[in-house]
Amino acid sequence: MKRIEELRWGMDGLIPAVVQDATTGEVLTVAYVSRESMAKMREIGETVFYSRSRQCLWHKGETSGNTQKVVGIFTDCDQDALVIRVQPNGPACHTGARSCFFEELEGFEKE
Repeated sequence: MKRIEELRWGMDGLIPAVVQDATTGEVLTVAYVSRESMAKMREIGETVFYSRSRQCLWHKGETSGNTQKVVGIFTDCDQDALVIRVQPNGPACHTGARSCFFEELEGFEKE
């Protein structure tokens, strides 16, 4: 088991996080976490990210109600990326889609 202090934060103080539905395994979104957002997640038990566009903390679902209860956080072997397993309360995407990953890339279609 790794400690937060062992994570390899980027030069910008952030670490990328893949958010995954704990029940289905579906990837819901990718976001960035700061030390401050990690502390807030630990405190409230829901996802809190660092919004690079707004330059501030972002509690997922704070305005929409589409929160994500954190059930586990895992780091990769290099400690420079996270998987956050959640129980979602509504869609993850701002478009209203369950997951932010719904656009198939041309040239890689299933046959």
